[in-house]
Amino acid sequence: MVEEKKEPWLNYLALTTVILAVCATLSTFKGGSFSTRSVLSQTQAANQWAYYQAKGIKTYLYEIQKERLEMELEEGNDLSAAAVVSHTKKIASYADRIAKYNAEKASIEKEARRLEAIRDDAQRHAQVFSIAVIFLQIAILLSSVAALMKKKLVWYLGLLTGTIGIVYFANGFLLWFM
Repeated sequence: MVEEKKEPWLNYLALTTVILAVCATLSTFKGGSFSTRSVLSQTQAANQWAYYQAKGIKTYLYEIQKERLEMELEEGNDLSAAAVVSHTKKIASYADRIAKYNAEKASIEKEARRLEAIRDDAQRHAQVFSIAVIFLQIAILLSSVAALMKKKLVWYLGLLTGTIGIVYFANGFLLWFM
């Protein structure tokens, strides 16, 4: 039996297919990692916004109480001197609590927006890695077809597609574009 001579370019085809497969695998893992980060950041941001809303409700309750006491003071009907002093102290106390809750709300809002920015960044990275996987898988497919058919032109097309996939893969880390 005569052994068929292997064409040298098929060795390069095998090597490039392996490189494309490794890049596709890494793109899948990095894309999944960024997707997970996106979901976690969204959950944390939602928790911060719920906390912000709770502080807003508390603030509103103190504002209502403060306004009620201020109206009673303005009307002045049947209020003793001790009641006026008590109302004034409570109004000041409520004003302090309102200011405290407003300051806390500002801090909570800042944290929620920071988490939303992390979510948005992670989504951009995940999207780019997903595009890289698509191109890399098509390149692997074309390389496999080229090996089966022993057609260099199909391999070159796979190399071109793989190069686009590798550019997206690198872009997934650095976000040069998109």
